[in-house]
Amino acid sequence: MNHRHLLSAGLTVLLGATAALTTGCGDRSGDATGSGGGKPLIGVDYPRSDTDFWNSYIKYVPQSADELGVELKTTNSQNDIANLISNAQTFMSQGVKGVVMAPQDTAAIAPTLSQLENRKIPVVTIDTRPDSGKVFMVVRADNRAYGTKACQFLGTKLGGRGKVVMLQGGLDSINGRDRTEAFNECMGKEFPGIKVFGEATDWKADVAASKLQTRFASDPDIKGVYMQSSFALSGTLQILKQRELQVPPTDPKHVFVVSNDGIPEELKNIGGGLIDATVSQPADLYARYGLEYAKAAIEGKTFQPGPTEHGSTIIQVREGLLEDQLPAPLVTLDGAPIGGQPTVKFDDPSLWGRNA
Repeated sequence: MNHRHLLSAGLTVLLGATAALTTGCGDRSGDATGSGGGKPLIGVDYPRSDTDFWNSYIKYVPQSADELGVELKTTNSQNDIANLISNAQTFMSQGVKGVVMAPQDTAAIAPTLSQLENRKIPVVTIDTRPDSGKVFMVVRADNRAYGTKACQFLGTKLGGRGKVVMLQGGLDSINGRDRTEAFNECMGKEFPGIKVFGEATDWKADVAASKLQTRFASDPDIKGVYMQSSFALSGTLQILKQRELQVPPTDPKHVFVVSNDGIPEELKNIGGGLIDATVSQPADLYARYGLEYAKAAIEGKTFQPGPTEHGSTIIQVREGLLEDQLPAPLVTLDGAPIGGQPTVKFDDPSLWGRNA
């Protein structure tokens, strides 16, 4: 039977029955059949642990496992596709019944996905979507919307004129490509009077800081910065401070900064006037629904495109590939609409970064 919504009646009953089954934190050593209390064994590869966003995700995963009643085996590929491939082999040898991963190189993971499919081990990817290959479900937000929201914020604040720097993530990642393409397309269409300097950083903080410093040296009249992830936050703030540009938005010298993650530090910086906005990626929901879909796959459930009961929409990306696009709001100081689009105030209790 097809289930249109993740939290359908049958799954709701299932969650109610398993929510009370709790275990300790860390790896959960279930057997290959998941017979330890009937809990399925799921392998979760953490993509990296060098950013606040991913460290938050890592904390949420065991909490969600407790709530859903699943056993965990965990690895950390540390932003290295070779490590991820090796970790997937480890999961297979451990007898996991499902895998949750977030491949940062979304092209190179295809052969590993084929191996897992041949072993009848369903895969859920969170945050990223593989360029090819089969997975049971992709759990992410609309990354093109991230770029568009950042463009609309900066374009509106700059009155459609001036220069902005976009600190791009890795273009070997669907996320980096989506955010970059959408930002550029929006600027070209809606704010042609703004010049965009795209700086490739490969999600590396030191590269981002160096390129931003160089760009300010050649173009000191930069008025906006779009960081595609909070990896660039510290370096960007340091450079603005050095150049005596950390001034209120009412000051003509102000440089408008939009980030992307929604970590606690970003929310604090918005409140303190150090940055102006961020897009809140749902680290908590990535953890929950990554595991929930993996569990559903193990139990033989299927899904169809359409709205869910948890405020998102499942879309069909290509034949046989579904993606649950979770909400990711633009967060600002006052929560006022930007370019006719709603935003969320930085201290809104619904933001995961307020509760991390």
